[in-house]
Amino acid sequence: MRVAPQPNPRLTRREVVVLTQLLDGATLEQIATRLFVTRNTVKSQVRSLYRKIGVQTRLDAITWALAAGIH
Repeated sequence: MRVAPQPNPRLTRREVVVLTQLLDGATLEQIATRLFVTRNTVKSQVRSLYRKIGVQTRLDAITWALAAGIH
């Protein structure tokens, strides 16, 4: 099921940080290391982020972030 991208979701600070890391091309492992959390924590944060912005892939999240002026 495809979800329409959301124009103004309420993202947490951490979700914005994770999204910015995704924009920079970081892997889940790299993000986890940089944020001092486990890979599973990052995976959970990414899932929440994707749900909030209405996307299913990293590319869609990056496209959404660029359109939203995040970076």
